[in-house]
Amino acid sequence: MPSALSVDLRERVVSATLEGASRRQAAKRFGVSPARALRWHESFAQEGRIAPKPQGGDQRSHRIEAHAELILQTYQAHPQIFLRELRDALQEQNVKVSTSSLSRFLARHAIPRQKGPHTRLSRTGRM
Repeated sequence: MPSALSVDLRERVVSATLEGASRRQAAKRFGVSPARALRWHESFAQEGRIAPKPQGGDQRSHRIEAHAELILQTYQAHPQIFLRELRDALQEQNVKVSTSSLSRFLARHAIPRQKGPHTRLSRTGRM
C-alpha cells in the first residue's frame, strides 16, 4: 500500500487554492492530480485537517468486543467447545459472528485454542 503524500505538499496545495488559484491550477503546479487537490481542499474546508487519516488497522473488532462478556461466559462454561459450536450458541442469543472473528477475538484475549488431553481423537485422521 502506498504511503500518504507529505503534509508539506498538502499545505502548499491547500494554501495555493486559498490564495485564489483553482484546484486544477494548484494540482498542475505541484504535480498532483486534480482530484487529490480537490479532496485536500474539501478536507481542510470541512474538517480543518490537512494531515492524512491513519491507514490500515482494525476497523471491525468493536462489533464483537461489544459482546465480549457473553462470549467469554459461553466459552468458560464449555472450554473444549469448537468455534462453530460457539458461533451457533451465540447465534441462538442473536449475536451474529463468524468462526474467523471468534478465532481473532480469542487470540486478542490470549485464550489458547488447543484441544486438551481429555478431547477425543478424530476418527477421520490418519491412524
